[in-house]
Amino acid sequence: MTTSTTTGSTGRARLEDVAARVGVSVATASRVANGRPGVAADVRQAVMTAMDDLGYARPERPGAARGQVGVVIPDLVNPIFPAMAQAVSTLLARERYVPALCPLPGGGITEDEHVQMLLDHQVRGVVFVCAAHADLEADQERYARLRSRGLPHVFVNGTRRPLTAPSVAVDDAGAVAAAVRHLVELGHERVGLVVGPDRFVPNRLKAEGFRRALAEHLGAAPADADRRVAVGTHTVEGGRAAAGALVDAGCTGLVCVSDVMALGAVRAVRSRGLRVPDDVSVTGFDDSPLMAHTDPPLTTLRQPVAEMAEAAVDALMTQLTGRRAPLQEVLFTAELVLRGSTARAPERSRA
Repeated sequence: MTTSTTTGSTGRARLEDVAARVGVSVATASRVANGRPGVAADVRQAVMTAMDDLGYARPERPGAARGQVGVVIPDLVNPIFPAMAQAVSTLLARERYVPALCPLPGGGITEDEHVQMLLDHQVRGVVFVCAAHADLEADQERYARLRSRGLPHVFVNGTRRPLTAPSVAVDDAGAVAAAVRHLVELGHERVGLVVGPDRFVPNRLKAEGFRRALAEHLGAAPADADRRVAVGTHTVEGGRAAAGALVDAGCTGLVCVSDVMALGAVRAVRSRGLRVPDDVSVTGFDDSPLMAHTDPPLTTLRQPVAEMAEAAVDALMTQLTGRRAPLQEVLFTAELVLRGSTARAPERSRA
């Protein structure tokens, strides 16, 4: 059997040097160098880090895959998550990594079970998109364990403090504030927020941005702002129920924290014999595919998916080459995309 050991006369690191650095056998180091199975994930990562530190030239077959990277997303129902997964997967493929998509819930499989399966398959890293790291009620120790094992990972949206890995996110609070400002500029004085459960970091940030914007632009007291917030599930029906309560309370402008919930809000308005945007204006969040083709086309806040995916993959590649990626959150600005679901407030609401 041949190995990729280099000779000492060249001055380059030898496979024996790598094995000695990690404290494993040369055979184990050879299996890692040649991409063969049978090595624990933490040992594989340690060997690869030592190769990079010592300048060992890994043998690579032209065009061969470098390994798998897990992409964990909440579900495949909300279009923004498949869009983000697609963008991340495309960039990983360009780097010759095979993306392994893990939607939650996947047939009842938990995030921890997905990660364990990825580790069993010698995954090289993981990109977590709005996963348990965004849930204030979820145990974050799972990510500390990944870090202690040396498995590179990156968070996208909703990262909790303190950070245990590089993070990429959209400015949720600033985005919602921009939507409120847009509706106020159209003459809406009764603006409401359709939001998901407070346990999720993005929802909490969006609600905070909404309350600040209502105070800034409409002089709303905290108690008044709280009455303009309606909570529902992250579904069309959840958006419909929450929006219906706000419409019944007299709101003529609705800021929804996702496009899916915004579609439910449009249904709620119409079920009351009202029209969008003539009677009630509705804004979404994400600019998911097809939102330009709804009836009416949805005014929404566009997450810069391509740019966020690039930043996430760059942070992962930094770790995969053995360098330390900074533990900081890279924040992106959402773009307000104006379409047909928002218009001037009806005259009776401004009287």
